[in-house]
Amino acid sequence: MSKESEQMGFFERYLSIWVALCIIGGIILGKILGNSISFLSDMNIATVNIPIALLVWLMIFPMMVQIDFSSIKDVGKNPRGLALTLIINWLIKPFTMAFFAWIFFDQLYSAYLSPEVAEQYIAGAIILGAAPCTAMVFVWSYLTKGDPEYTLVQVAINDLVLLIAFIPIVKFLLGVTNVFIPFDTLISSVLIFVVIPLVSGFIANKTLIKAYGEKWFKEVFMAKLKPVSIMALLSTLILLFAFQGEKILANPLHILLIAIPLTIQTYFIFFIAWGVGRKLKLPHCVLSPGSMIGASNFFELAVAVAIALFGLNSGAALATVVGVLIEVPIMLSLVKLSNKWRY
Repeated sequence: MSKESEQMGFFERYLSIWVALCIIGGIILGKILGNSISFLSDMNIATVNIPIALLVWLMIFPMMVQIDFSSIKDVGKNPRGLALTLIINWLIKPFTMAFFAWIFFDQLYSAYLSPEVAEQYIAGAIILGAAPCTAMVFVWSYLTKGDPEYTLVQVAINDLVLLIAFIPIVKFLLGVTNVFIPFDTLISSVLIFVVIPLVSGFIANKTLIKAYGEKWFKEVFMAKLKPVSIMALLSTLILLFAFQGEKILANPLHILLIAIPLTIQTYFIFFIAWGVGRKLKLPHCVLSPGSMIGASNFFELAVAVAIALFGLNSGAALATVVGVLIEVPIMLSLVKLSNKWRY
């Protein structure tokens, strides 16, 4: 084993510690810097934060650079993985999210939350549940050795279904009529998180293999990318918690109350997808990213919709922001489970 591999093995072994330190460090940084960090949090294109987008791009690129476009045609030979993703994301996930939100915010938390606040938190959770992940799933797939071509097709199909299913599902579950998809956010996200890294990955793949050979590309270049991806992931955590540091410290109880049902929902969906996928005998490289898509959320879209419907300082917007904060550490725990259960 090379020195780099040994270092990376040690680093990954204690990843939960680094995640905890980054969360704490981010909150402290946000408290220390206060409003002076707002210049970074305000650098947005259609609610997509540019500093976060650059870090996510660094996380996504290692998956994109592996994609073999000639193999995409073979994805259709295993339609069960695509069917499972669609059923979990659109027929199960939004409704279980609404159920958990109602149980916790309306019933269990009735002594702590007013009906108006509970209603806002339920709305934010529902919006999150109706928006399956687009960008970060490439990271989770890469960290669990998912099939790059299959992951790309899974994400693309979900994005197409989102255009049709998101509005009616949110309207039905929220009982409101003025729901719309902020297409500037959707288009910006797809361009930044899918198209640009996909094109750059394709160019890099062809150029590097032609110049240095496939063996060097797989054994040297790809090995050097993994630490970059994880460092970008941890840096993203620091920024996310720094942006919301003051809000977390100002209202820790409500942050915790929101986080509990969102966390349960994430694990619940992952275990359902994983269990059904094992029954269907899906290969690990297909099942792992498929389970991750359902468990994680398209938080850029969810935050934008919550703000548009209920306002920037609403409880619904806060619920979607908490979804952003808890997603990375929870999904990293699922990455660890997926790798442990590799078959």
